[in-house]
Amino acid sequence: MGAPQVREPDHDDLWHVTMEHSPVGMAMVSISGNVVTANAALCEMVGFRADVLSRMNIRDLTHPDDLAADLRLVARCLAGETNSYRVTRRYVRADGSTLVVELSVALMRAPSGSPVRFVLQFLDLTDRQTFIERLGAAEATVESQQRKVDAVFGTVAVGLLLVDADGSYAGYNSHHRDFMDLAYPDGHVGRAGQTGHLYDFEQSRALTSEEMPAVRAVAGEEFDDVLIWIGADPRTRRALSVSARSIRDGSGVLTGAALAFQDVTELMRAIRAKDEFVGTVSHELRTPLTSAMAYLELIDESSEASPRLHQQVTAVRRNVTRLSRLIADLLLATRVGVGSTLVEPYLLDAVTVVAEALDAARVEAAVAGVTLEIELPDRLDARVDGLRLRQLVDNLVANAIGFTPRGGHVAVTLTTQVDHLVLVVSDDGAGIDAADLDAVFERFYRGANARSLGVPGTGLGLTIVRAIVDAHHGEVGLTSAPGRGTTVRVVLPV
Repeated sequence: MGAPQVREPDHDDLWHVTMEHSPVGMAMVSISGNVVTANAALCEMVGFRADVLSRMNIRDLTHPDDLAADLRLVARCLAGETNSYRVTRRYVRADGSTLVVELSVALMRAPSGSPVRFVLQFLDLTDRQTFIERLGAAEATVESQQRKVDAVFGTVAVGLLLVDADGSYAGYNSHHRDFMDLAYPDGHVGRAGQTGHLYDFEQSRALTSEEMPAVRAVAGEEFDDVLIWIGADPRTRRALSVSARSIRDGSGVLTGAALAFQDVTELMRAIRAKDEFVGTVSHELRTPLTSAMAYLELIDESSEASPRLHQQVTAVRRNVTRLSRLIADLLLATRVGVGSTLVEPYLLDAVTVVAEALDAARVEAAVAGVTLEIELPDRLDARVDGLRLRQLVDNLVANAIGFTPRGGHVAVTLTTQVDHLVLVVSDDGAGIDAADLDAVFERFYRGANARSLGVPGTGLGLTIVRAIVDAHHGEVGLTSAPGRGTTVRVVLPV
């Protein structure tokens, strides 16, 4: 017997094997569009079994919005204008979802040239299309947010500046450009640290490079309401309140800073005008008050005055003293506002100053029905400003008496601690609400307890205390609780 004959696979066999095992979807379609055969990959892509697909027309799978364009390309192939094409098409799966594919179409012809069938190849692009759509949506969102940011950045009535970690200007709005034109009339190099017509709070000197707000911000410093002046001509300078916040990445590394420049020129001019007015009025009031006090002392020392008159004079002196103290506070507040020197220290016995203040307060305490408890050493030499120390004690004791009910107590102690004098004034009065504690040292601030109790005052007492303490390079602290009284502790270097 001869060797068995092995039949060589014909062209159609090879085609069917290749099609069946292809990882991409493939199908043969008649000239009219009926599905002749479809491989497993295509069946899985569209969700139909092969026997179901074989009874369908390719038009049944094509997305309605893509059908007209597809028919035009088929017509071109049948007309002989082309034999193949590649496009992106949408098809409808069995579950109704959309399948996005890259469709490759080739027209098979008989030897005579007549069309026989179409061969279709489907490359699934659904995931890529979903990604593209999501990316497009994200880009649209980013662009929308960027437009909003640009609108806010350009229209807010504040100068805004973004600085990179190396000090380069990353961006600024039109308001800040106007400020830069005023501070740098010859132009700016676009980096933090360039000196120009920028001045300190008192307008007494130009800022150094290290003092520039942008330089401080790039160094990682955050701050609020730093006041500077810009402009070469003092008559047209602008006052700017500058705040800065750091910008950090996810790991906490400093990547830059954002700064806001608020024009507060009119506010500063108003404050200065108010301070000048207060100072002028206070000076004008001081002279007649001094004269009135002198005449009251003469009447009080007169042997001809009756006990009734002495009592009336004492009441008048008490109120004149209170008015004099108020004027002194206003004058000092004015000096604080313009940055003047507040203290002139000299060597003195601090005990004598504090004792004199307490002696003057005894009358006020007696009228209020408050007991003064005093603990002072025999002597305490210190280099301080005696006038300001007296003013400090007057304000603290007056505050304590004012907020202590009849029958209450105010305790005053003066001690030394490691080259410092420590003055403590405490009371068992109304105390201060927690919401007011952070603001009690602000100018003209009066808390809820002052208003509810009807305690008279200007809200300057603790402001004056802090200013005097700061001028002596000391420290002041306050602890309080509603219904449990208040304690103020002052520490001054001796």
